[in-house]
Amino acid sequence: MSYAKIQELLGKDASYLLEHESKTISKDQIHLPGGDFVDRMFRDTNRSIPVLRSLETLYGNGRLANSGYLSILPVDQGIEHSAGASFAPNPIYFDPENIVKLAIEAECNAVASTFGVLASVSRKYAHKIPFVVKINHNEFLSHPAQYDQTMYGSVEDAWNMGAVAVGATVYFGAEESRRQLLEVAEAFERAHELGMATILWCYTRNPGFKKDGVDYHTAADLTAQANHLGVTIQADIIKQKLPTNNGGYTNINFGKTHPKVYSELSSDHPIDLTRYQVANCYMGRIGLINSGGASAGDSDLAEAVSTAVINKRAGGQGLILGRKAFQRPMKEGVELLNTVQDVYLSDEITIA
Repeated sequence: MSYAKIQELLGKDASYLLEHESKTISKDQIHLPGGDFVDRMFRDTNRSIPVLRSLETLYGNGRLANSGYLSILPVDQGIEHSAGASFAPNPIYFDPENIVKLAIEAECNAVASTFGVLASVSRKYAHKIPFVVKINHNEFLSHPAQYDQTMYGSVEDAWNMGAVAVGATVYFGAEESRRQLLEVAEAFERAHELGMATILWCYTRNPGFKKDGVDYHTAADLTAQANHLGVTIQADIIKQKLPTNNGGYTNINFGKTHPKVYSELSSDHPIDLTRYQVANCYMGRIGLINSGGASAGDSDLAEAVSTAVINKRAGGQGLILGRKAFQRPMKEGVELLNTVQDVYLSDEITIA
């Protein structure tokens, strides 16, 4: 897709997003993506040779191969949101093979899904596209609803089916978060021992993060701290929602922060808010991928492009986008994923 088409999709926000110059954390302080990212950022760490190979496999596959950017198709919504809510709009995805086919057709770097989905087709596809096995989930059948992350299998099981990486979620701020943190830290240690890479979904979850009608679950300061905890347990890649506001600490009045977080290190601009998320991933030493969010119908393409532009210009490394792609016919899903990838392949779209 041409740069002009990307501008067209962004509409009235084109200049706001494409011409923004960040005055907060300088791009010179950020470890930027690039074809040598794995060698540059991980060679001198404690990651083993097999882990480096797994990371190179992730970064070296698909249309974005060797660019330093990632396009991952995640489909664990059958557990997280119920299979009916997720797949009724396009029932072909009740069949796990079509999930993998979509990722391959769209030339994604990897497909991320559940033990069951990936195990059911592992012998056919594990050598054709990198598998990321999501090892814990919040199931959606309990009544009344519960919000917790439960392990669904072992790291060894993921390794045996040929996975290149494992993924997990921690609900930071939740009552159960410290148990989840311990479980995931131990699982990631074992994954590294077996030579797999690790991806952490760093989500916040606490009823107290809503105050006076404002939801701070995606506040830049809270999500950034979740990222910082994620890289502390040695996640190799961080998945985070795009920030929508700021001031979670100050408006809820808890924890610790600093006035400069709001006056100098961030602004109201979405690129600057996301830059603060990147900064908390060790200034980009660990890649930040943002989630694509729910499907809204006709606006999905424009929203996905906007998210990709914000992530790229902030110093992030890509999108992990699912529902906007699989809740539509496969051809349209492929086109949407390819359009997002075009943002990362565009030389005109640079770091702010």
